[in-house]
Amino acid sequence: MTTTTRTPPAVVALAVAFWFTALGCGVAETLVRLATPDPPGPVSLAARFVLHLCLAGLVLALYSGRVAARRAVALLMGLLGTASLVVEPLRWLAAGGSVPEFLAAADGPTIAVVVLRAVHVLAVLAAVTAMFRPAANDWFRAVP
Repeated sequence: MTTTTRTPPAVVALAVAFWFTALGCGVAETLVRLATPDPPGPVSLAARFVLHLCLAGLVLALYSGRVAARRAVALLMGLLGTASLVVEPLRWLAAGGSVPEFLAAADGPTIAVVVLRAVHVLAVLAAVTAMFRPAANDWFRAVP
């Protein structure tokens, strides 16, 4: 009996790297929020820890080449995760929020959260793009 190990294309490894960048931004944002006047409580911290751990496992499942893993990552992290990051700022803007006024009044932790969110969203967009490149499509189609 022979076993063959398939090596994922570079674009899948790049997608995984971008997903871990996004996850890292989420963890860093949580840590920065600990320095704010309204830090997350123990239950919220535990929930975020479990969520990030599960999502990291899901991202690593991309190396299996299974279409279900790619779909789950795209749906949970690409769609729902991105929505959770942008809905609040979009509502704030729609309600008449002023970006220059916000930035002028923002403290260090708030600026750090804004930067982390921006990098987080960019990493997600890059990860989704990489995950659906032609070489990645071939990789995911090849696994039964």
